[in-house]
Amino acid sequence: METAGIYLEIISPDVPRPGMTAEKVVLPGAGGRFTILKGHAPLISALTEGDIEYTVGGKTESLHIRSGFVEVSDNRVSVCAEI
Repeated sequence: METAGIYLEIISPDVPRPGMTAEKVVLPGAGGRFTILKGHAPLISALTEGDIEYTVGGKTESLHIRSGFVEVSDNRVSVCAEI
C-alpha cells in the first residue's frame, strides 16, 4: 500500500492521541535523536526523556515524553510512551 507519508501513532496510558500521517518524525532515542522519513528501514528502539517532533502539513509540532519504545515498519511509526 503506497502512502503519502509516515503513519504515526503515539500510544500512552496518560493521554489518548489519534494517529496521523506525517512527513517526518524525530525521536529521542537512547543513543541520541534520530529522524524517520518515508521508506525508513525497520527498527525497534528505546526512547529516553525528550521531545517527539513530527511534521504534518508542513507544520512541526512536538510532544514531550518521559520514556518509551518505538517500532518502525512499512512507513508506520508506533510509539508507546509515558507522557
